[in-house]
Parts: sequence; C-alpha cells; structure tokens
Amino acid sequence: MLERKFQASLIKEIKERFPGCTVVKNDPTYIQGFPDLTIFYKEHWALLECKKSENEEHQPNQDYYVSEMDKQSFARFIFPENKEEVLNELQQAFQS
Repeated sequence: MLERKFQASLIKEIKERFPGCTVVKNDPTYIQGFPDLTIFYKEHWALLECKKSENEEHQPNQDYYVSEMDKQSFARFIFPENKEEVLNELQQAFQS
C-alpha cells in the first residue's frame, strides 16, 4: 500500500473514531522531519508520522520530533501493522 493511500484511509478512520476532531496534514517542507498529521480533539492534540510499512526508513529528524512531541502530548509512528494499537493508545490519551 502506498503511504498516501494509507494516510487517506487513516484520516477517514480517525474522523470516524473521534467525531468533531480536526486532522491537519502538515507541510513536509516547513520543518524537515516533523510528523505528517496533527489531530485536535477537544482539549487534546496528537501527532502521527505515517509510514507505508513497519520497515520503512525514517527520515532525518523524524525520531527526534516524534519523541519530543510525545513528551508534550502524544506522538507515534503509525503504519498498517500497528494501526489498531496506536489508535487504541490515542483513544486512551484523548480520554485522560
């Protein structure tokens, strides 16, 4: 599956799972390595870096930004193999 197809289906699933949320696709040229998606839900926010598979290479700075943003709120790498796990973790984070 191409990353853009995975990302499009993921956005749809996030919007269904978290009604009223706003999902923003971040500009990859603005901050190199910053995660692909920002999700705003009620008083919470989260960042997701989409990958087409578990074995996909990480670009420079992606690990840094996912780690730093996770310290502030919630951030993860997400790919088809871990999608359910990450969305379950996101749901728990949004309920806290």
